[in-house]
Order: sequence, then structure tokens, then C-alpha cells
Amino acid sequence: MAICSKFCLVLSLVFILSLSNFHASQASRHLLQTSQPTLPTIPSLPQPTLPTIPSLPQPTLPTIPNMPTATLPPLPNVPQIPTLPKPTLPPLPSNQLPTLPTMPAVPKMTLPPMPATIPSIPNIPTTIPSLPFASPPPSN
Repeated sequence: MAICSKFCLVLSLVFILSLSNFHASQASRHLLQTSQPTLPTIPSLPQPTLPTIPSLPQPTLPTIPNMPTATLPPLPNVPQIPTLPKPTLPPLPSNQLPTLPTMPAVPKMTLPPMPATIPSIPNIPTTIPSLPFASPPPSN
């Protein structure tokens, strides 16, 4: 019972949303087809005069003293990483690969000939055979 009521609720919500969407599309079409109203012109207002900002005297900035340059000590020498001797690879063998044995020939298969006529498919009965029922019991 609960599944049926949930289904009916969802179905009614979908129906209502589809109708409201139809109404909204009709309203938007109506707005597109009407001409735009003429808006009244806004009168221009007089521009107010702003007071001038007085100029302030510029303060004198002190000069920046020169910074002494520091002398850095030289970097220490990095020790060399010892190099390893290059390994030598043994030479590759020069003998040829062995030849593969040849595959024996496969005998050709012959298919039996096709029959001249295709045998007919037996008919499937389409009627239900009547079943004999037991006779009704004798009445008293």
C-alpha cells in the first residue's frame, strides 16, 4: 500500500511540474511577442561642485645609508666520487639457431554432398486437445 501511495505522489508531482513548465513557457512567449514599453526619460541633475583638496607640503625623506658588502668565504671543494670500472660483457655465441622440424601435411577433408530436398519440419499442433474428465458424482 505504501509503494502505491509513493508512486501516486511522485506521479502527481511530475504532472504538476510539467503543467507549471508549460505555463512558464507560454508566459515567456507572450512576453517575447509584446512590444517593449517606452521608459520615461530621467532628467539630468546639476553636477555638484566639489571642494578642492589643499595640497600638503611634502616631507623630506632621509637618505638611505649604503649597506656594507659582505665578503663570503670561498666554498670548500667537493670530493670527487670514485668511478667504478666498466663491466665487460661476454661475447654473444655465433652459432645458428637450430632449424625447426617441418609440419606434416594435413589430409584434405571432403564433406558429404548436400541433399537434393530439405526434409520438412513436422507440424506443431496449435489446438489444445480436450481431456476427458471424470463424470460427476451421482446425486442422492
